[in-house]
Amino acid sequence: MTDTQEQSLAAGEFGPNIWLIDEMYRKFLDAPGSVSEAWRDFFSDYRPMGEAVAPPVPAESAPAPVEPVPIPAAPPEPASVAPTAREEAVPPPPAEPPSVPAATPTPMIGVSAKIAERMGESLAIPTATSVRTMPAKLLEVNRLILNNQLQRLTQGGKVSFTHLIGYAVVRALVEMPELNVAYTEVDGKPHLLRHPHIALGLAVDVVRKDGSRSLLVPNIKRCEELDFQQFWLAYEELIHRVRGNRITPEDFVGTTVSLTNPGTLGTVQSVPRLMPDQGVIIGVGAITFPPEYQGADETFIARQGIGRIVTLTSTYDHRVIQGAQSG
Repeated sequence: MTDTQEQSLAAGEFGPNIWLIDEMYRKFLDAPGSVSEAWRDFFSDYRPMGEAVAPPVPAESAPAPVEPVPIPAAPPEPASVAPTAREEAVPPPPAEPPSVPAATPTPMIGVSAKIAERMGESLAIPTATSVRTMPAKLLEVNRLILNNQLQRLTQGGKVSFTHLIGYAVVRALVEMPELNVAYTEVDGKPHLLRHPHIALGLAVDVVRKDGSRSLLVPNIKRCEELDFQQFWLAYEELIHRVRGNRITPEDFVGTTVSLTNPGTLGTVQSVPRLMPDQGVIIGVGAITFPPEYQGADETFIARQGIGRIVTLTSTYDHRVIQGAQSG
């Protein structure tokens, strides 16, 4: 090996890869023939840090004995010197962080367990989703007119956007009954199930006494037979029974299509899970200005004629509903 090759293989040149030299050196000590000739030449006079001389090389791989290298005398230890002010100012090493206890699994029971079970079942449904963003101006105007009229009546009350959108979904299903269907199997063979009536499921977020949240989806049955006032009354009665914990199992049976409105929480667009025995679920986003105008001045928005929008999604069972029908 030339002097240039020896310099290129100097241990200091390996930097953070010094571990490689140590590993190869151990292999060399155990079996000199297990490393290449270049490594054997390198280790013939290699001295690891802390060793005075190179370790003896087995006779079969060493061409000649290596003369020991004299070690210079160690310099005398300096007298103890008082620490400087800078040294005294060095803070002590930080204490070890406290150990974090491992997370403890909590069994899911009751409604939570049932929701988890149903969500697992929903994975077997091959769904697709249609998305449409629509102007909400007419929706806002109609709601304002209705609420102004209700304030003049003794019975009072208030119409929400969800009331209007829910009723619109019902009327759309009356015009397009091919969406009020479900997939089923008879004797292991696929069948299309056409529902004779519309039972609109309403996703309701319920806060329990312990602060946990649960999702309930009771339904309004035969809602295609109701006018808007009857639909509004049935909707309010159902929500009052949910909030008052007076809901019954019958309120959950037979849902054909569901409506969920995460837009009340600010969600702009949602693709909810479709449950078995249903063909479609409608998701409603927030009624708001387009994102690029949400921070604009109100006067500018009015002068430009910019209105609020709402994004609707239709997530459907692709085995019985096709994209054109959903769109």
